[in-house]
Formats: sequence, C-alpha cells, structure tokens
Amino acid sequence: MAGPTASLRIRDGVALMVGMIVGIGVFRAPSLVALKLSDPALIIGLWVLGAVIVLIGALCYAELASTYPDAGGEYHFLHRAFGPGTAFLFAWGRLLVVQTGAIAAVAFVLGDYAQRLYNLGSYGASIYACLSVVGLTAINIRGTWLSARVQDVLAVTLVLSVIAAAIIGFAIGQPAAPAPQPVAPVATGELLAGIGFAMIFVMLTYGGWNEAAYISGELKDVTRSMVRVVVIATIVVAVLYVSINAAYLHVLGPQAMSKSDAIGADYMQALLGRPGAIVLTVLVLIAALTTLNATIFTGARSAYAVGRDTGLFGILGRWDTGAQGPVNAHLVQAAIALALIGLGTATRKGFATMVDFTAPVFWFFLLATGVALFVLRRKGTGRPDGFRVPFYPLTPILFCVTAAYMLHSAIAYTGRGALVGVAAVVLGLPVWWAMRYRARARAGQPAE
Repeated sequence: MAGPTASLRIRDGVALMVGMIVGIGVFRAPSLVALKLSDPALIIGLWVLGAVIVLIGALCYAELASTYPDAGGEYHFLHRAFGPGTAFLFAWGRLLVVQTGAIAAVAFVLGDYAQRLYNLGSYGASIYACLSVVGLTAINIRGTWLSARVQDVLAVTLVLSVIAAAIIGFAIGQPAAPAPQPVAPVATGELLAGIGFAMIFVMLTYGGWNEAAYISGELKDVTRSMVRVVVIATIVVAVLYVSINAAYLHVLGPQAMSKSDAIGADYMQALLGRPGAIVLTVLVLIAALTTLNATIFTGARSAYAVGRDTGLFGILGRWDTGAQGPVNAHLVQAAIALALIGLGTATRKGFATMVDFTAPVFWFFLLATGVALFVLRRKGTGRPDGFRVPFYPLTPILFCVTAAYMLHSAIAYTGRGALVGVAAVVLGLPVWWAMRYRARARAGQPAE
C-alpha cells in the first residue's frame, strides 16, 4: 500500500509549526495575561517562560518523532507505547471533536473578521467559514507540495507582519503612562494565583507546537531535521510573542491591556487611528488562514493513521500517491468540520463552549505522550540514530509536570464542562470493542 514519502523540507516544517502556534490568540490572550498582573517585567517573563516550556516539550517530541517517524504523530507514539486501544481513543477524540472543533473555531473567527471587509449578510461569517475550510481542504487534496508552498507564504507573511506591527509600536507609539503603584504590596498567594491564571492563557497562545509530530513521516532526513524544525520554530514564535507583547505594554500599558476585549484592535487604533482597524483585520485573517491550513494538514494525518491500522475505518487509511496525501481523511475531516460550523451557526455560544471544553482531553493525551517517551526509551525499539532529548530524564519529567499542571488547571476552569470532552472520547469505547470483536471473528478467535 502506498504511504507517505519524505517530501517536506526544514523550512516547510518550520512554517507549519509556526503557523500552528501563531494564530488569533496573540490578538486576544495578552489582555487576559495582564488582567491580574501589573508588572511589565513579570508579564514579559511569563511569555519567555512559556517559550522555555514549549521548547522542553518540543525537544521531547523531537526524540519521539525522529526515533519513531510516522505520519500518525502522537497516535503512532501512543500506539507503540500503550497499544492500539489507547491510540484509537486518542485518534477518535481528535477527529470527532478536538481537531475538527479547532478547525471550525478558527474558521469562525476568520469569518467574523472577513465580514468587516465585505459583509455577506446575517450568515456571512458562516459562509466565509465554510468557504475557508472547503478552499484550504481542496488545496491540501490537490497535493502536499501545494499546501506546503501556501503555508510557507502565509507563515512568512504573518511573521513579517507581526514584527512590523511591533516595530511600528516602538517607532511611532507614545509610551503609556506608568500604572499607579498599589497602596499595599500584593500578597504572595495572590501573586502566585495571578501567575497561574496568566500561564493558562500564555500556554493556550503557544498551543499547537505538538502538531510538528505529524510531519515526521514526510520530513526529509527526519533524524536530524526534526530537532532543527522544533528549535527554529520555537525561537521564531518566542521572538514574535515577546516583541508584540513588549509593544502592547509600551503603547497601552498593563492597565489598558487588562481592560481590552480586542487588544490587537486597540493597539492598532492607538497607532494608526481608523485605518489601523483595517490593518488589524487583514493581519488576523492572515493568522487565521495560516493556522487553519496547518490544522487541516496535520489533522488529516492522524485520521489517516487510524484508518491505516484499523479495518473499520480503512477508507481513511488510503494515501493518494499523486497528491502525496490522505485525500479521504481530508474529505471526512472537512465534512465533520462543516457539520460543526453548521452547529455553531445555530448555537454560537454552545459551540464555542464545546470547543473550549476539549482542553482537558488535549492536556491528558499530551501528558500521556510525555509518559510514552519513558516507556519507549525502556523498550528501545526505535531508530538508533534518532535524536535524544538532552538532560534525560529531567527534561521529560519537567514536560510531564507541566502537562499535569495544565490538565489540572483546565479541569478547574471548565468544571463539569470537562465531561463534554471526556464523553466524546468515551463514545469511542463501544466502537473500539466492536472493531476488536469483528477482528477476532474474522480470525476465528473467541470474542472476549
């Protein structure tokens, strides 16, 4: 059976990883980070800390991806470490809610901003959302080469645009008035709580770096290229985030940042007036397109992997040699994303809440992937020339501790809503049992 070929270069991998990380969050999350913190140095320090955490996780993923390269990414790692059942539940949850929900959510944001440039009526945002999913899926179906070139252009444009926005802020922006000093010093417990709250949104904004695992099966010279991809991409994103947040602080200050519901728009408005709103709209559209294309690209890879390994979903596991990609997986993924867009059109608040509540499932499986590194190291069945994470076992331990902390935080902030994401994964259990029964029946073995 035809499968993935090594056709992606280091710059393609960097573009995909940067595109997955740098999205719409950078135009909203900084205001939430500043909500309970007033020290600019501390705020910038948290964004630097976020980059360090991402680099630690990315190095762990670089070992997994270079030692066990596969288009299935995390699905493949979990399969090798814990068996097909755990891997299937991961892929099920990813396809049913997490990845397709992310695609639909980003598409909605794109639609909302596209409406500002050209209004298509009361359902305009949904129309733009559907068109973006269909259009970018068509590009990915057309071929991996074309999708990678589009991602290269979008990522470079996004990076240069964010850097330009930061430079303009320092060049022509008037420094914000210093925030008034508090009458009484902030208690240590209150400060730590504020830092914990801020880090949730810092890490959400850095989210998406783990998607680099899904290009391992198509990356040239993966054993050496993967670590370069994750390190370069992390540095690029860190420079972008620190620069734009420093510019926000310079122009708006922590107090104004904390009160802003659209910090990017307020920032550009302060710099360029009304034309700034148009510039910001275009920048958000570029960010949304970059993230959306990368999410569509990597999402189809895990669906392909589970289809390749299971008979019931075998149609997803067909790799089109002409397109150099999983065409059927792309089509199914797009259909589910469009269905979620339809649901979101009917109940926008409920849909947004459903997407938000997938966070606990995401962090649970990220923690499981970190643990898989220890399991696979012990098994020692991967490529001997793969990259080895430095300072083992300290580095993966730090990664697992961080993932556990974020899992706890996600559950604490979503409360009972966390059950929504868990329920979506649990729905995969009867499907998995049915698949096992069918496989055993075909093999003439008694069903358990």
